[in-house]
Amino acid sequence: MPEQISLEGVRQFREDIYRFYRDNKRDLPYRSNRDPYRVLVSEIMLQQTRVERVNQKFPSFIALFPDFMSLASAPLSEILRAWQGMGYNRRAKHLKIIAEKVCGEYSGILPADPAVLETFPGIGNATARSVCAFAYNLPVVFIETNIRRVFIHCFFPECESVSDREILPLVEITLDQANPRDWYYALMDYGTQLKTSVPNPNRRSHHYTRQPPFKGSDRQIRGLVLRIALDEPGISEISLWEKTGCERERLDRILADLEKEQFIVRKLGIFIIT
Repeated sequence: MPEQISLEGVRQFREDIYRFYRDNKRDLPYRSNRDPYRVLVSEIMLQQTRVERVNQKFPSFIALFPDFMSLASAPLSEILRAWQGMGYNRRAKHLKIIAEKVCGEYSGILPADPAVLETFPGIGNATARSVCAFAYNLPVVFIETNIRRVFIHCFFPECESVSDREILPLVEITLDQANPRDWYYALMDYGTQLKTSVPNPNRRSHHYTRQPPFKGSDRQIRGLVLRIALDEPGISEISLWEKTGCERERLDRILADLEKEQFIVRKLGIFIIT
């Protein structure tokens, strides 16, 4: 890492990123409306999901649940049905809990405070700050995968293991305080382009890990169980066992987890979505 970056270096870096952004700005459905609810939904969706998938799912989800109140009052089964194809169904449940909390405790207004947002389920440091940047244009500092890629590529070309602790000061120094929203959009769009034009710089991140295979994982079985339970309310455990093809002991464990997390309820040997 360079010991310091000059004011001229900061100016040149911003100029280069904004120049790219002016010519290559992505037209994404969740960027056209800065309503905090829509920003929150998009940021939760983008956790561990490809932009292309979110582009497809976001408009239909918003059409069904256009605001916090509609999401808070909807049955979980309806939300999960709208969420199908996104994966990581906990995020859909978290969104419902957040909507209930915003409506019940904050008069339907999403707090513009990262520390408060981090107390909500499913919202960590980066998501809390990205919501504040994109919804409220606040000059907060955060790192996500595309931002990390840009800074490793531009400032650590020879380093084989770069930690976020080393990147964060550079994110802070180069932040466009006057317009953080567009600055982060520009960084993310440039990071997306880098993914296809150079060997992925994120492989040189100290925090890089390969995602485990989805096929045959507990996550796949969980998603299958929920999909079957949505299509066939009141299905028995024996039928679930037959339809999933899952080992009985493993299915029992997964069903117990889903019950504990209040996705499903077992009544007289049958399962329904809560």
